[in-house]
Amino acid sequence: MKKKSLVFFLLFVPLVFSYAQETDDDIKEKASYAFGMLIAGDLSETGFEFDYDQFTLGFSDVMEARGTSLTMQEAMEAISAAFMQVSTRQMEQRRIEGERNRAEGDAFLARNAERPGVEVTPSGLQYEILAEGTGERPGPGDTVLVHYRGETLGGVVFDSSYERGEPLRVPLDMVIAGWSEGLRMLREGSKAKLFIPSDLAYGEDGVGRDIGPNELIIFEVELISIIKNSDNLQ
Repeated sequence: MKKKSLVFFLLFVPLVFSYAQETDDDIKEKASYAFGMLIAGDLSETGFEFDYDQFTLGFSDVMEARGTSLTMQEAMEAISAAFMQVSTRQMEQRRIEGERNRAEGDAFLARNAERPGVEVTPSGLQYEILAEGTGERPGPGDTVLVHYRGETLGGVVFDSSYERGEPLRVPLDMVIAGWSEGLRMLREGSKAKLFIPSDLAYGEDGVGRDIGPNELIIFEVELISIIKNSDNLQ
């Protein structure tokens, strides 16, 4: 415990001494700005559009113990209403983005289907063999060892085993439908591109920051080997 206190003291004291050289007004100015930074850090991800004059007034009314224009109950109701407004706006933006992504994906698939070498399955999945292997094709319950790179239609790479420097073991019954179906079209040693419609990928929810609602995704995959279902049980 004493060692921790000493380390903290040695780290903290130089900072205190540096500020001790400043005037009271300098310290107040910097500390006030710093508190503003801290509060904004907590609120910056909420999506609120702030009226900074009212924000400052509410802050100063409480800090100076003046009467506030809202009761605490009214303040909570105002914040709740603001959250609902932001949520409604974000849902509408998400809906518009989803419609745009679906339209762009459908237009791309229609053009892509006309390219030589592109195959279209009944589900709507499209795939293109880049290098044909000579091994077996995996079954739905198999696990496969693959190298892959996934990107959006806009060219954003959202995942890549190549960048990590090692292939991935993938159980075909535990991945998106487009992967499960597409990899079962390939023989061991094959390399292909999978053009996966959103309905066979992440749908209207999307995933993470890179894959939006109803977004088509493209995978370049290399089927290195098949690990049979019976092998997984051993």
